[in-house]
Amino acid sequence: MHPVEFIEKKRDGGTHGAAELREWIEAYVAGEVPDYQMAAWLMAVYFQGMTPEETAGLTLAMAYSGEVLDLSSLGKTVDKHSSGGVGDKTTLVVAPILAAAGLVVAKMSGRGLAHTGGTIDKLESIPGWRAELSDEEFMRQAREVGLVIAGQSKNLAPADGKMYALRDVTGTVPSIPLIASSIMSKKLAAGARIITLDVKVGRGAFMKNVGDARRLAELMVGIGRHAGRDVRAVLSQMDQPLGRAVGNAIEVREAIATLNGEGPRDLEELSLALAEEALEAAGIEKERAAAVWRSGAALDRLRAFIEAQGGDGRVVEEPERLELAPDVFELRASEDGVVAALDAYRVGMATLRLGGGRERKNAPIDHGVGVYLLKKIGEPVRAGEVLARVHHRGGRGLEEALELLGSAYELAETATPPPLLLDVVA
Repeated sequence: MHPVEFIEKKRDGGTHGAAELREWIEAYVAGEVPDYQMAAWLMAVYFQGMTPEETAGLTLAMAYSGEVLDLSSLGKTVDKHSSGGVGDKTTLVVAPILAAAGLVVAKMSGRGLAHTGGTIDKLESIPGWRAELSDEEFMRQAREVGLVIAGQSKNLAPADGKMYALRDVTGTVPSIPLIASSIMSKKLAAGARIITLDVKVGRGAFMKNVGDARRLAELMVGIGRHAGRDVRAVLSQMDQPLGRAVGNAIEVREAIATLNGEGPRDLEELSLALAEEALEAAGIEKERAAAVWRSGAALDRLRAFIEAQGGDGRVVEEPERLELAPDVFELRASEDGVVAALDAYRVGMATLRLGGGRERKNAPIDHGVGVYLLKKIGEPVRAGEVLARVHHRGGRGLEEALELLGSAYELAETATPPPLLLDVVA
């Protein structure tokens, strides 16, 4: 490996072969390529891009830079991933549906950063629930319950962790080939044969327009095909938050309500679409998703999953056991109108200011704070009516949060809700 020549090749618009990409990643993980040279190459990729074949080669090299889970003994395994959003608790709805429908959901998830929430953070709001599992515990729960969600293993695609930390501080995060390889390397290393992706589009997403989101989706589906996996991607709108709850415990409450048939319509619609794509990929009739949902089997599977990982399963019947911050402020409308815009990014940032998210990795968060949106796009509101209910703790971050929430709402004489489902790439 000659790092300078490798960097210069990409700088000048050249194309890397799979073997040299594998050698490059192996040398980097082994410490033979220093961070400053990897950073230089990442910037070259940012400006020059990569072909689909190059991106697939890079992804496989990253996936095999550490441990690769072998789930072949578990039957039809499925993983579901979201590219990050506000109020996105679909994993908590989709995973139990798929497990109840006969698939095995064996999944590694991450924690949230900045304005996007993480599945592990939400689940850790359940008393007693733990994310850290041994390999033996992970596999046993997958076999016995059909559903396991654990924290991201440091041995899983370690190249990605090292590279993402560099991208974060060198301005190279918004590169579609690098985003695709980051997401898919972890998914491939995690071992599932079927992967369903929820690619968010809009103000609260990393992909701001449909064109870029479709490019990312097509690239990730192609990587999966190259690796022998069945990957499908649903493009969904993230201009306004998904559902009405934004936070941690408050989102788990909403996910439970949704599995009870009492959730917001947009969360139900997207969850069903994602579940149906996974079932079709597995050769199971998509109608099975709605059937296990209506029967209560999915809710039963959620309880079994929670208890298997040490959590208090009573939250399924008694969601009030999920503690919310005791202090509540109601944001009210100053005039009559119809909600014309509800900026997802600002709502996410408001929750962050309350302490419900983190600006640095591994920073502590408050699981009880959050926002409940009583009004969303297309809904009428009268002056003095409550737009949003803010759960805070002793006023921490409340002033900034209210300023962000106030500016997130825009009223007009008329407005129509944007379509939620934008496209499917398979």
